Amino acid sequence: MPTSVARVGGSLPGGNFLPEVWSRKLQAKFYLSTVLDRICNHDWEGEIKDKGSKVKIRVRPTVVTRPYSVNSGISYQDLEDDYIELLLDKARYFAFKIDDIDVYQSDVSLMNECTQDAGENMKIDIDSEVLGSVYANAGLALTSTAVTKSTVLDWLVDAGTKLDESNVPETGRWAVVPPWITGSIKKSDLKDASIAGDGTSILRNGRIGMIDRFEVFNSNNVANNGTTWNCLAGTRHGICFASQVTKVQHMDKLENTFASAVRGLNVYGFKVTKPEALVHMPATKS
Repeated sequence: MPTSVARVGGSLPGGNFLPEVWSRKLQAKFYLSTVLDRICNHDWEGEIKDKGSKVKIRVRPTVVTRPYSVNSGISYQDLEDDYIELLLDKARYFAFKIDDIDVYQSDVSLMNECTQDAGENMKIDIDSEVLGSVYANAGLALTSTAVTKSTVLDWLVDAGTKLDESNVPETGRWAVVPPWITGSIKKSDLKDASIAGDGTSILRNGRIGMIDRFEVFNSNNVANNGTTWNCLAGTRHGICFASQVTKVQHMDKLENTFASAVRGLNVYGFKVTKPEALVHMPATKS
């Protein structure tokens, strides 16, 4: 046990940080895996200054080909300079204060620890929000499937077939599934790591491996109602995401209390820009 330090005055709120009840080393915290960095397109984040900023995403024109005959005329196509507008209309913040006595009695930087924790939880909350809404705008869908170790591989292959039929490129394909489906994959016929495109093991943090051209990610943030899990597959072309922490402020002294504070603001937005590059894969437990 660490050496205790006498408290000044009466009982203090937030006593979890006092030496009497915690050791010199804070207990490691396990954060949920987040996947947005791997499945979304971030190419147009631009300069995000405040809530309400806009990012204009240019759309590549479709060039038409025509048959040609000797000595025939040529028709020139007028190209349309089209774009999709991504509105940065969402924001999340964190704000916390630490009593000066807590800081005095601690031998670790509470501000740094708590700010790091706030950043990780911010990622988790936004990850859940995006995964919880974009599946409704997917342009492709499978019928609801009872996923088991016997059906999970066929289920993933069917999603790949949907993308193939829509001429979606094979490069950069991904799928996001909850832990119980990850378990079904590990119990399936996929016993040899090399089948998953790896030389060692399909057990890893967040990333399962390659299955039928999909990089499969494990996530607790897949939207569900306890019965149906709204899994997703696609490519980075499907979802555009832009985010920026626009303000992080440290306030040395707060009014009416002996405490310091930190607060931060994250402005972000997301949009399904190519519905045909996303497959909604509703899954139920057998």
